[in-house]
Amino acid sequence: MKRNVIEYLKDSALRYPDKIALKDENKTITFKELDREAKKVAHLISMECGDIKNRPVAVYMEKSVECLICFLGIIYSGNFYSPIDVKMPMSRIEKIIDVLQPELILYNHSKRLDIDYHAVSMQETQNLNEKEYEAINYKNVIDSDPVYVLFTSGSTGQPKGVVISHRGVIDYTEWLYDKFHFDQETVFGNQAPFYFDNSILDIYSTLRNGATMNIIPESLFLFPYKLLTYINEKKINTLFWVPSALISLANSGALSEIRLKYVKKVLFCGEVMPTKQLNIWMREYPDILYANMYGPTEITDVCTCYIVDRKFSDEESLPIGSSCENTEIIVLNDDDKLVGVNEIGELCVRGTCLSMGYYGDFDKTNAVFIQNPLNGKYHELIYRTGDLVKYNERHEIVYVCRKDNQIKHQGYRIELGEIETVCSALEGIERVCALYDEVNKKIVLFYSFNSKVRELSEKEVYRQLKQKLPSYMLPAAIYVKEQFPLNINGKIDRIELKQCMEGRPRNGENGN
Repeated sequence: MKRNVIEYLKDSALRYPDKIALKDENKTITFKELDREAKKVAHLISMECGDIKNRPVAVYMEKSVECLICFLGIIYSGNFYSPIDVKMPMSRIEKIIDVLQPELILYNHSKRLDIDYHAVSMQETQNLNEKEYEAINYKNVIDSDPVYVLFTSGSTGQPKGVVISHRGVIDYTEWLYDKFHFDQETVFGNQAPFYFDNSILDIYSTLRNGATMNIIPESLFLFPYKLLTYINEKKINTLFWVPSALISLANSGALSEIRLKYVKKVLFCGEVMPTKQLNIWMREYPDILYANMYGPTEITDVCTCYIVDRKFSDEESLPIGSSCENTEIIVLNDDDKLVGVNEIGELCVRGTCLSMGYYGDFDKTNAVFIQNPLNGKYHELIYRTGDLVKYNERHEIVYVCRKDNQIKHQGYRIELGEIETVCSALEGIERVCALYDEVNKKIVLFYSFNSKVRELSEKEVYRQLKQKLPSYMLPAAIYVKEQFPLNINGKIDRIELKQCMEGRPRNGENGN
């Protein structure tokens, strides 16, 4: 077993020196070249910051091969990286910098952060003496040291920096290899931004297995036919995407017009995958392996997995499966006792996958990384995800909703996710989001529809829901949206929708 992730790169550079490792629109790089360029960055960090270890270095760049070179160079230097989204508002960037306090910010010629901070262009590596950077002696980093910090949103508006160790990434990457048999023939089509934890699978599975990773241009996701053509041209055979991207392709009709020639595995994670859109994929491509994966950033990307092994109706919820190897899922009720079949409880996780906590914030860390309430004998942490799940009769875990998406309405406890599942199954519906208006004590539903399938008015949606939901679960207001706001990770932005809801005139309501 490896003790740090840079050993994946070193091994692949020895085994497959001239094999293409990474591609983007502007650059292609082999494993040997990737190792050399990463060493240059490590040497640049040493020149700029001196002999530092286990310190944060931020990367402010567009998603690219150069960005990944920086990540690996930072790890080579014995430190850990933190990506900053170049499209992020400056106010949020400043909050992240304030929390992280990086030793250095790396940027490239096309993007420079307009902030008074120690920053250097990675272009400076081109002026380095080859003997100096080739002599880089990788520092004695152990598996419990941090490898990266990814920032997620916080309820108070203060970003939370999730710290992940080498051990966590290695444990996850080895499980992926065992589960999906990635190898040097695997060609990944990367969709996830590098500041989003879904990218960890693409990056480290590429390094571990001598695979190839294509960074798909972001613009292509707006054009389904061009996207599918690109996938065929690059001979991509493995996708690990957020469901939103898969949903868009399913709704576009392009899957039946441009045949995917090489794709063998389609994995998804990050939000609920509607069964209706998955069924479109499965009807068009029944021989592809489909896997529904679940996990928050705090547990190194994924902690449960379900390989789809049977058919589901459009109204059914897709299981998130069972725990990954070397990970245990504990589902606790309100009394911190284990739940029974079909009893809803909070999903909690224990194992090597657990994050090291939130950077510089022990209060937030201690609130969710807690002593296992089932173990009163020795120190053992679990992570409380805030997600509500249940076990079905097959003992598969089924996601219900966020804990804060469970509401009390008219005396009933309601999961908003159940309303979304029912609405998603209606013919013509593309996307849906249910929210609760705390002020006016009402359920509000937003939806979009595919006009090529059928026109769907708010009244028609309400009429169909009335046939499928009890009266206390029916939305008091329904709004059609041509396009849903998405957050930086490609998920429906519920915060923005809620602000939209609170600003809507009351005469738009759809009552009984």
